[in-house]
Amino acid sequence: MTHDGRQHAEEATDSESTVADLREEVAQLKQAMHSHATVDQAMGILVGIGQITPDEAWEVLREVSMNTNTKLRDVAETLIDWGCTRALPAEIGQELERRLVEHRGRSQCAEPEAPSV
Repeated sequence: MTHDGRQHAEEATDSESTVADLREEVAQLKQAMHSHATVDQAMGILVGIGQITPDEAWEVLREVSMNTNTKLRDVAETLIDWGCTRALPAEIGQELERRLVEHRGRSQCAEPEAPSV
């Protein structure tokens, strides 16, 4: 193979590698966007049912994920499914309830206590 032929083959291999890398990156970005949307939806559910702020909902999801050793995305998907099925795995349901009670008690959304007279 001539020098020009080898150079052309190397460039073609580099181009194929670059295209493959870009395709993989696009697939990862699509997955990240889907995961982000799933987490946002789950946070919305928690804000609505939990009477907590979006930041507190994020903390609840993160804590449930850590304390149940479940990926955050999976906790979010389970919570979204719960919206239709009304079924949660026991461990996630118990931890979620515990965290919501804890956060609701100190939330900016919590109803202020009536002043004592």
